[in-house]
Amino acid sequence: MKHLIFNLLAVAVLAAAPGKQTFTGIITDDVCATADHSQMRMGPTDAECAKACIDAHGASYILYDGKNAYTLSDQRTAEKFAGGK
Repeated sequence: MKHLIFNLLAVAVLAAAPGKQTFTGIITDDVCATADHSQMRMGPTDAECAKACIDAHGASYILYDGKNAYTLSDQRTAEKFAGGK
């Protein structure tokens, strides 16, 4: 009986787990968190400015969705997509 209750509880917990989420936004840096690089002018393009902020200021790559900024766990891969959506 204990095994049945444990199995039912385990199934209930797994079923309640959140599903996969998808986020869409611009890969930028946390110095220019709203993806507006006009004030920094660290490069002629948004991608170059974001990369320069990472190198010169120790910034981190983030995803900016228009409202919120999310720090990305994989900073290496993010570099390839800097300035892009």
